[in-house]
Amino acid sequence: MLQKSRKEEMIKDLEGAIKNSESLVFVNFHGLKVSDETKLRSSLREQGVSYKVGRKTLLKRALEGKAEGVVPELGGEVAIAYSADAISSPREVYNFQKTHKGMLNILGGIFDGKFVDSAYMMELATIPSREVLLSKIAFLLKSPIQRLAIAVNEVSKKK
Repeated sequence: MLQKSRKEEMIKDLEGAIKNSESLVFVNFHGLKVSDETKLRSSLREQGVSYKVGRKTLLKRALEGKAEGVVPELGGEVAIAYSADAISSPREVYNFQKTHKGMLNILGGIFDGKFVDSAYMMELATIPSREVLLSKIAFLLKSPIQRLAIAVNEVSKKK
């Protein structure tokens, strides 16, 4: 059993994580092996995402009044993944979830100061990265110009 001072320290730690993060993801990690969790932590750390495992009762206390709406149902073993970037924490958890089927489930999270469900967090996770979006825009801008150049070239060949 944890001492009251240790519980208060854990709640303050969780509150600090909630306060300093742009988005936070609630993760159910039931069935995750220690070796897989080590891989998860290192891959998240490489992307600037922090990961904490905590007790649900302490997490619920830390979440009180921190965001608008209703806290999503937190079943099973719960951890939080959070980062200063709004999209990286759900994306990295989702990427790990794709490679390790059935070990992680996104339960919901906090985004833009509101509690959101797992479907919303999955939508955020599947948004392409900034570089991919920029390359798509460049391709869309280049395509009509390229077609025009080909058409002008064909007309010049006929004359």
